[in-house]
Amino acid sequence: MMVKAFLSTSFKANPQRVLTVGCYMAQATNSWELPIDTGAVPEDGSEFDVIVVGGGPGGSSAAGYLAMAGKTVLLIEKKVWPRDKICGDAVGGKSLSHVKRLGVKDILESSPHFRVTGIKFSSPKGNVVRVALPEEDVQKLEAGYALPRIQFDHLLFDRCQNLVRENGGMVIQDGEVKEILFDDGNGGEDPGKGSGNSRHSKGVVVTIGGRDGENKTYFTKEIIGAGGYQCPVARAVVKDSFSEVLVDNLHYCGGYREYWTNVGGCSSNVGDIEIHFVDSIVPGYFWLFPVSENVVNVGIGMVIGLLKKEKKKLKALQKDVIENHPLFKERFADAKMVEGSGKGWQLPFGSPRKKEKNQPRRASMNGIRLVGDAASLVDPFSGEGVGNALVCGELAANHILEGKSPEQYQNEMWSLLGPELTNSYRMQKLSRKKWLLNWFVRKASKKPKIQEMMTEMIASKEAQENLHSPWFMFKTLMF
Repeated sequence: MMVKAFLSTSFKANPQRVLTVGCYMAQATNSWELPIDTGAVPEDGSEFDVIVVGGGPGGSSAAGYLAMAGKTVLLIEKKVWPRDKICGDAVGGKSLSHVKRLGVKDILESSPHFRVTGIKFSSPKGNVVRVALPEEDVQKLEAGYALPRIQFDHLLFDRCQNLVRENGGMVIQDGEVKEILFDDGNGGEDPGKGSGNSRHSKGVVVTIGGRDGENKTYFTKEIIGAGGYQCPVARAVVKDSFSEVLVDNLHYCGGYREYWTNVGGCSSNVGDIEIHFVDSIVPGYFWLFPVSENVVNVGIGMVIGLLKKEKKKLKALQKDVIENHPLFKERFADAKMVEGSGKGWQLPFGSPRKKEKNQPRRASMNGIRLVGDAASLVDPFSGEGVGNALVCGELAANHILEGKSPEQYQNEMWSLLGPELTNSYRMQKLSRKKWLLNWFVRKASKKPKIQEMMTEMIASKEAQENLHSPWFMFKTLMF
């Protein structure tokens, strides 16, 4: 008899059919400001090929790819759309191939967004260098975008939930996963061992729909955990099953962002995003990411372990930079913060851990795969996580379709993303040295060859390796 994974859930009656945004509905003018009708809640005891926990980019993409391959999927989202996701809002070139294959790129380009053509960096002493994104990618509209996650996630989820339902699956909103249990039939053996297509697979127990919800149970053999840095599936795999470290503050970043209008130099919908290594913030940085015409995501980030050590508060640091820093106080003189937009969050970095066999940390066990933030895959230098979430969303889907083992998923994920994440971690550690930042940015601002090298490194993983070749760097910087 087949042993199946099972989800015990609770929910409010047809939550996705209830318009919970009240009078806001009358004011909504954009599609991403509207609720998404995801159909009826599945009946108690329903069985699916795969259950995906989390409706962000990683979960939506995994569900979409599986559905297109003919799998019946249950896609569970904790909140009710429209919902926000605190983020820097950049969507890099890596993301766009997935956005295109999932059928969202044309929709995205027809909605308001900022098209990125370059990145500006400044050093603690105020030197500035601009790095152009690859011209070929810019011309093909594949260099990158910036747009609010409330908008991007809505477009992606809506498309993927339609793919899920068109292929026999179902979708639940207001589905908070509370608890997970396992029954993999291993008779007490290591739960991480065994084939991904074993007849004895993981089981989970989930509570969906809030405190007053009704419990329901669903069945599956395969689970994808994509519920962000607090993903209950990740907690059950990493912490509860293997007693490993889920949150390491030296590999987690604290982020804080606000939306501003009328910021000087940010009135267009095409141009540069900005990363500034401000003296009072290092180790960390201050960013300006325009997201549409005259709207800017303004934020600050720092590794949590270092933030606690220096006893700093991100909101206060950002306020001081905006009001007093010579590079920014004039640019913000006539600017206005969007009321209620100041929010903080955590980013689980994909930086390699010492003495860790499963890099960056465990992301799989029999019948379960973690993706995106749930797998701790945010870039340690740029803070961008959407691209890696989409990459491993597709990877998890493919491994389920091909019946590969959890060890194969873990190894291939790190083989695919590890070199880039490792280089970014090295760059993050270098950026903690103010004197080095000052010297490098000043040198780069005067040498087009260095700017070309940096452009190449954005587009090429092979070129990124040059950053850590002492001889290459010596030749480039000194001659």
